[in-house]
Amino acid sequence: MNKIRAITYALLAAVFYAVNVPLSKILLDHVGPTTMAALLYLGAGLGIGLLSLLRRGDRQRSEKLDRKDLPYVLGMIVLDIAAPIFLMLGISIGSSANASLLGNFEIVATTLIALFVFGEAVTGRLWAAIGLITLSSIMLSFEGAGSFSFSYGSLFVLLATVCWGLENNCTRKISSKSTYEIVVLKGIFSGSDRSWTGMEKY
Repeated sequence: MNKIRAITYALLAAVFYAVNVPLSKILLDHVGPTTMAALLYLGAGLGIGLLSLLRRGDRQRSEKLDRKDLPYVLGMIVLDIAAPIFLMLGISIGSSANASLLGNFEIVATTLIALFVFGEAVTGRLWAAIGLITLSSIMLSFEGAGSFSFSYGSLFVLLATVCWGLENNCTRKISSKSTYEIVVLKGIFSGSDRSWTGMEKY
């Protein structure tokens, strides 16, 4: 039952991420990339903060973050500041469809960082998936069939996926701790920092 619930949550997260990209493309005509990135994370932080108040029992049973988790928490916050800014810049320059597909490179970045930095094992099936995703990302990074000109929008999206890949590994190191604390910290600190530095109109 827990496995089915986890898969359901993962699929819902993928659906919401897919919807987020074209909607962000529309809103970027009126809001700057940094401000948009701030709003995304502030919304997540405030939403999970309200949920934690409603589910106080779950929050009290969770293990709290402590001092030894600080490097991973700081890394998570800094990378969550950079990644959505890169993504919004990529969407503003390129197409939302291209950005959505290139977002799959986050899987590659997460896996390779887990392998080379954190020493986690990678199966043969996962290597095959990494190869296919990398090949498709290379193809999507060029502007068209008649041109070998590299798209700067694609470059920013790929930078975002690398940041998120490293951030995923930082979050993995503290994933046994309170989910509410982790998401609130990510949302409030990452979103607040961008909101102070990015209140520009695009």
